[in-house]
Amino acid sequence: MADETVTMRIEGDDEADEVTLPSEMLDLMREDEETDPEIVGDLALFSCAQRIHATVHHAEGGDTEQYRDIEETTMDLFEDRFGATYGELTGHDH
Repeated sequence: MADETVTMRIEGDDEADEVTLPSEMLDLMREDEETDPEIVGDLALFSCAQRIHATVHHAEGGDTEQYRDIEETTMDLFEDRFGATYGELTGHDH
């Protein structure tokens, strides 16, 4: 069992949080010279994109103008970061 962990600090304007993850998990996800913060950043944006996509397209009452606007912005940021659309990377597009 892996005992080594890494703790990442996430900072906002006035607040912060920490998340502790197994080092080996990050090593498994690493591409080239990617840093631990880059991996966690990718995971955070991917998770947010997945969540807003599910809200807009799969949740009852989620297909509102407000949520569609949030999804559009999130997906633009996703494509900027990953160089591909959410649909291209997940095979799940509407």
